[in-house]
Amino acid sequence: MIKPYASQRLLPRFVDDAQQRAALAAEAEQLPSVVVSSAAAANAVMLGGGYFTPLSGYMNRADALSVAQSMHTADGLFWPAPVLNLLTDISGLGDAERIALRDPNVAGNPVIAVQTVAAVDTLSDDDVDAVCEGVYKTGDSGHPGVATFRSLGRIAVAGDIEVLNFSYFQQDFPDTFRTAVEIRSAIEASGWQRTVAFQTRNPMHRAHEELCKMAMQAVNADGVVIHMLLGQLKPGDIPAAVRDAAIRKMVELYFQPNTAMITGYGFDMLYAGPREAVLHAIFRQNMGATHFIIGRDHAGVGDYYGAFDAQTIFDDEVPPDTLDIEIFRADHTAYSKILGRVVMMRDAPDHSPEDFVLLSGTKVREMLGNSIAPPPEFSRPEVAQILMDHYRSEAG
Repeated sequence: MIKPYASQRLLPRFVDDAQQRAALAAEAEQLPSVVVSSAAAANAVMLGGGYFTPLSGYMNRADALSVAQSMHTADGLFWPAPVLNLLTDISGLGDAERIALRDPNVAGNPVIAVQTVAAVDTLSDDDVDAVCEGVYKTGDSGHPGVATFRSLGRIAVAGDIEVLNFSYFQQDFPDTFRTAVEIRSAIEASGWQRTVAFQTRNPMHRAHEELCKMAMQAVNADGVVIHMLLGQLKPGDIPAAVRDAAIRKMVELYFQPNTAMITGYGFDMLYAGPREAVLHAIFRQNMGATHFIIGRDHAGVGDYYGAFDAQTIFDDEVPPDTLDIEIFRADHTAYSKILGRVVMMRDAPDHSPEDFVLLSGTKVREMLGNSIAPPPEFSRPEVAQILMDHYRSEAG
């Protein structure tokens, strides 16, 4: 089976032993504590689940700036985006060597992890600008990822963590949330030798469904892991529970049995385009996938990135032999009126735009909001019904 990234084994920071976890929880109640940001809590969830292997905790200022500039930590580990615990106020922590991190996304702010404090640094305005320019390729606060990062605190508390729980994800998405450890185990139990991973933060329409099948056929894969982001998104995105229901219905009706796993992970979207695509590839290698689909404007937003920047970064900026996972490079996928099937547009060079069923996201949302189902060439009717029900409930 494919090895985890930069490690012979997964290194989840979740305390799996129940007795040790209880002891840690008891210790946490005696420690100075702080409510962290949603981004830091999501990082704890990803560290806990093994997705961030080989990292063991939050980065210090030097590592964060080095990663932003060169995609390498100060000691040379290739990594595409800083993993930080940024706080606004540490006055309640004193000079404690261990602190309890409290979850901002769960009522009562329970402790999500205990951190051993290795360093405390303050980021300057120039530091924040450098991270934004390096990771997001822009300092524009109109970019949702930049806006979120600039809203976080400036005090970076670095150090290893021990994770007590996975925030709200296991409770809210018991059938979908899975750690990298669990997905790797499920792939192994299924006997899949070649596994495609598909990332989504949106409902899957007909083109996404067919893209997964195309990729599986192209690489002779045994199955696909549909891996949806369950964390915080930007305003206007479809809620995770609705996406989950729509994807489950699609797989139930339109995939062969035992060829698709529906899973999710607890991370807040960065909208960092190319850098986030590389981070996503590391997640998927750690969970056991051998191939990862990256399409047009993967993890992008607005016009901040070129259509294929998230693919070319693997050629231009990822050192050779750094990752074992293989990238399946997809073009825009749409239904061809001439061929009567979904194709990647690059495979139909004789087509004009009018030969495809193409609908903008704005147009689709408008149709669904008016209880008008998109054409079946664009969206499976059963999926469209779930989305129309959502928009109807939103309208009151």
